[in-house]
Amino acid sequence: MNPMSFLQPGAPLGGGGAATRRQARAVHAERASASATPMIAHGVVHHQRLRPALHRFTHRVFFLMLPMRTLATSPELLCIPRNRRGLVSFHDCDHGDGGADSQAWLLSLLHEQGIKDADGEIWLQTFPRVLGYVFNPVSFWYCHRADGTLCAILAEVNNTFGERHCYLLTSASPDGALGTVAWGQQLHASKVFHVSPFCAVEGTYRFRFLRRRRVAPHGHSELELERMVARIDHDDAQGPLVLTSISGVLRPLTAASARAAVLAHPFMTVGVMAGIHWQALKLWRKRVPLFSKPAPPRSGVTR
Repeated sequence: MNPMSFLQPGAPLGGGGAATRRQARAVHAERASASATPMIAHGVVHHQRLRPALHRFTHRVFFLMLPMRTLATSPELLCIPRNRRGLVSFHDCDHGDGGADSQAWLLSLLHEQGIKDADGEIWLQTFPRVLGYVFNPVSFWYCHRADGTLCAILAEVNNTFGERHCYLLTSASPDGALGTVAWGQQLHASKVFHVSPFCAVEGTYRFRFLRRRRVAPHGHSELELERMVARIDHDDAQGPLVLTSISGVLRPLTAASARAAVLAHPFMTVGVMAGIHWQALKLWRKRVPLFSKPAPPRSGVTR
């Protein structure tokens, strides 16, 4: 089974009859259930500010893509420590309410928000801890139905003040019913959470999640890899203000691939926090205006 087949499209984005779409979803569900393998990606964070001063940077990173529902029943599939120390490790308390079961927190949140059909695989895209430390500016929870379709994406945002907020992204039809989130679809949310002192808490976020197949290098033509891209653009009253993305090519997570990632990026997680402050200093030197931190939103979830 192709280890990347969990990311294959489950149905065409347009055209085809109902029977064709049902058949495609069934094939997708069968592949997803058979190949929910933890993944690791080497990639890049891009950031570009357009006003009042142009400012851009890139930062090389690696991140995990974890099948949380599968790991709940088959924990042995995760080859890195979970909720214990390790060179590279995953800790549930780094997400949600800080408890010992982040998936249970997520399912409770979805239920409270009226989403009760996320009964398929739940993939978490996140930074791991490296040598016990992590700061996750944003993690993404991809919530699937049992037929393999994507019913919601949760963007879990952290700021440097120790606060956390979630943006729940869904696709609604004209009558208000929740539909299927398509890869490449543009999703929107009002900005309500303070992240940077150089951006006011106003305007709108535009989210877009992409996936593109490519053949592995070095002659391994039988292995198809997937390039994942998550884009978050911030618009204010004048238009686009900040453009950000995180992208990477996914491969199976093994003890060897985890060690290789640390060797390639030994100070990644510390560097994320250091980079935030370094870029803030550069913006200050460019005389970009500062905004005071407002109180956090009363609700922990925005739709």
